[in-house]
Amino acid sequence: MKSQAELHQELRQRILNLSGVRERQNAGIHEDAFLVGRTMFMHIHDCCHCDIRLAKNDQKRVLTEGKAHPHRWAPEAGFVTLIVNDEKDLEPAMDVIRMSHRYFADNQSVPRMEHE
Repeated sequence: MKSQAELHQELRQRILNLSGVRERQNAGIHEDAFLVGRTMFMHIHDCCHCDIRLAKNDQKRVLTEGKAHPHRWAPEAGFVTLIVNDEKDLEPAMDVIRMSHRYFADNQSVPRMEHE
């Protein structure tokens, strides 16, 4: 079983492997902010507490399906929250993160790799 630090590192690496993603560490209240183009599409607080911005229709679907929880402070902006507690949570989290990345990358004409 991976430690919380190892989970955090693996999650960060998976996010950074998405096309056009760059990280801004210690970005205000966010420990790790991830951007595609000029848009922050998600950020991580502490270890593996992910706030992910989605298109409104995707946000509604993800919440209805129970894949994430409403964001405490900015649900109107499309944010949802999910927490990666262990290795089994990584891939479901990445599914939601990829959904966000696709939406914001497409709206900024960021090239994507075939496997995304």
